[in-house]
Amino acid sequence: MAWDFETDPEYQQKLDWADKFVREEVEPLDLAFPHLQFVPLEGKRREAIDPLKEEVRRQGLWATHLGPDLGGQGYGQLKLALLNEILGRSSWAPIVFGCQAPDTGNAEIIAHYGTPEQKERYLRPLLDGECFSSYSMTEPHAGADPTLFKTRAERDGDEWVINGWKFFSSNARTAEFLIVMVVTNPDVNPYKGMSMFLVPTNTPGVEIVRNVGLYGEPLNDGSHALIHYEDVHVPAEALLGGEGQAFAIAQTRLGGGRIHHAMRTIGQAQKAIDMMCERVLSRETAGSLLADKQFVQGYIADSYAQLIQFRLFVLYTAWEIDKYSDYKRVRKDIATAKVVMPTVLHDIAWRAMQVHGALGTTNEMPFFTMIHGAGVMGLADGPTEVHKITVARQVLRDYKPSDDIWPTQWIPKKLEAAKAKFAEYLELEVGNQ
Repeated sequence: MAWDFETDPEYQQKLDWADKFVREEVEPLDLAFPHLQFVPLEGKRREAIDPLKEEVRRQGLWATHLGPDLGGQGYGQLKLALLNEILGRSSWAPIVFGCQAPDTGNAEIIAHYGTPEQKERYLRPLLDGECFSSYSMTEPHAGADPTLFKTRAERDGDEWVINGWKFFSSNARTAEFLIVMVVTNPDVNPYKGMSMFLVPTNTPGVEIVRNVGLYGEPLNDGSHALIHYEDVHVPAEALLGGEGQAFAIAQTRLGGGRIHHAMRTIGQAQKAIDMMCERVLSRETAGSLLADKQFVQGYIADSYAQLIQFRLFVLYTAWEIDKYSDYKRVRKDIATAKVVMPTVLHDIAWRAMQVHGALGTTNEMPFFTMIHGAGVMGLADGPTEVHKITVARQVLRDYKPSDDIWPTQWIPKKLEAAKAKFAEYLELEVGNQ
């Protein structure tokens, strides 16, 4: 038996250090420098945060998902999952530990598909934490269906010329470069006619029309850009991974991104449970602690059950990725984690909000931020409904239809088969009676 639910002692020590470090040194950044985690460091923020990054490097926990040749530790996805559970508690923590979205996924595909020159120009500063990137894929009219994309890149001598619109390109306003998915051959199947390009954000013709904000943020002051690409000229060497390879690259990029979101969501949900349990042990109503109320006990039990099941599944999926090194093979379970994730976070955060009463609904507590985040997770990297279809199709591949008019588990037919199998014993039993 190879099943083991223990973390090796050496890495557990690192996790214990990270837990304390995030709680004492990193979580305060969320309050001191709110919403600035993807703004390039300068001045006092650099003075405050660079030493924290250096400490993470000294502890051997910087960019743990990548190999040593790329500046990481090569720990793989399972150990990253355990670390991300801790980092998920804080908006700044992934930045401080060099594993923030969307840069982790972008770094992964440049590492996998990039040329040596592309790695030196784009990957190295990304891994050093000195720049940010944006994945510019979604289009306003297409939603979750990339086969409807219209943004084009046409060859013009030694250059490609990009024209079109992209929507919800996260962090584009502070990114040094964009990874843009475009149609390069409209005459073939979309799965073979799209390519990706590495485009510096300051390239002429790249216009951020507006920065869409999430709920509660000021208009045009968010981090999800609507971008117009108008006659954007890029050299031939800007092509990432070869012409027509966009869908293969996207599956690598999005598979990692989805499971990383799930890892961090565990930390968010656990934080909500922690706050709920503290609250119910601290407040009395109707003559007893909230913790003594059966309704509240149900909240706690349901929340614990949801989180522990989700956590084990995410860890199992991360283990699969490490074992097979093939996101396509693990596609079903990544999609399943993506389906379950928003419900787990929403339900647990909602219950925690409820036990805090009126205070829970205010901006003095983080519950509505979590609940809204659950809604975002239900759409980011593909809507829940699309992933349910993926899961169903993948599950059905392991089955075949009955070759009879009756189901294979139809009891009358199975009973006849059982009688035939044990006929001699049944006859003896009847004779003895």
